Amino acid sequence: MEHGLEPKERLEHNRTAMKSVFGTVSESDQEKGLPMPQPFKVCGGKRVALTREFTNVIRKNDYLSLLRDRVSRRAYKDAPLSLPELAFLLWSAQGVKSVRSGLTFRVVPSGGARHPFELYLAVKNVTGLEKGVYHYLAGTHELELLRPVEDVEKQVVSVLNNQSFTSAAAVTLFFSAVPYRPEWRYVEAAGKLVPIDAGHAMQNLYLSAEAAGLGMCAIAAYNQSVADAFLGLDGTEEFTVYAATIGAL
Repeated sequence: MEHGLEPKERLEHNRTAMKSVFGTVSESDQEKGLPMPQPFKVCGGKRVALTREFTNVIRKNDYLSLLRDRVSRRAYKDAPLSLPELAFLLWSAQGVKSVRSGLTFRVVPSGGARHPFELYLAVKNVTGLEKGVYHYLAGTHELELLRPVEDVEKQVVSVLNNQSFTSAAAVTLFFSAVPYRPEWRYVEAAGKLVPIDAGHAMQNLYLSAEAAGLGMCAIAAYNQSVADAFLGLDGTEEFTVYAATIGAL
């Protein structure tokens, strides 16, 4: 069985992981005086500047309407996203407002301001970008191209457990977790905080897609090893935890 556990044992393990362990964790690396992990990752690809001017992107700004109308949308037009639209979505999911004493304060909450996520993109149809895999540089609000991929939509379908609707998305976002960022402070409790933080970020993304008049669907059903290989992650110190398809309506 997966991870050497029977189904009942896996259920029990998962339920235990949802419970609080605060107050019983081991001495943290923070308490040991070890240096804080870097809040950002830089891969070194060719950079693309992104705008912070989002006024023309917003099509709906009534908050009650956003809450009422937000749904998961799996049907998209064969039309490109604009680069400002993409910039707005990325900033909404992981945008940095300020950096103080090595801590990043972003547009989404995170336990202890640890912000464990990196954002990757499989770009199929965004004006001004070639098809391929990109990484969002949250600290400077830029994209970096990791590699061009001509059949990126086919590879995305494979990553997302052969869900065929995903091939129509203009862009697919992937959240990866860098677990040591929260582990440095919270040790075992980090395993509870990371999925909570993922929910914070994804809801921001949902509401922002709705505000921009775009369709979006969050996806937890992906092939772990295929996704990590697709994004170039080692699967241990960084691994995929969530995905979202986005497209024009």
